[in-house]
Amino acid sequence: MAASKDTAVRSTAQIEADIAQARDRLASTLDELAMRVHPATVAAQTKARVLASVEQKAGQVYVAASGAVERAKSRFVDEKGQPMPERIVPVALVGVGAVLLLAAARKRRKG
Repeated sequence: MAASKDTAVRSTAQIEADIAQARDRLASTLDELAMRVHPATVAAQTKARVLASVEQKAGQVYVAASGAVERAKSRFVDEKGQPMPERIVPVALVGVGAVLLLAAARKRRKG
């Protein structure tokens, strides 16, 4: 009976105002849902997630490559940062030899 008592006390204008407010809230909610499921919104969110993932992977690759460069560098310089010729010269000679072998192989194919 208390429910009917509250209803009896409310005026028609109050009930209409409550209905209008509920309708406005529902319209707002529906607009928000429509925006969330709109193909452009979904595509933009997916693109943002993919870009974030790619950037994260690129950062990991950069860190790994940087570490590899530092490890390689540490094999050819001493603690003071000075080059160590006893390690650099043999590697340079191997590199020059490899280039000469490739050049000779190309020359044989062409000639």
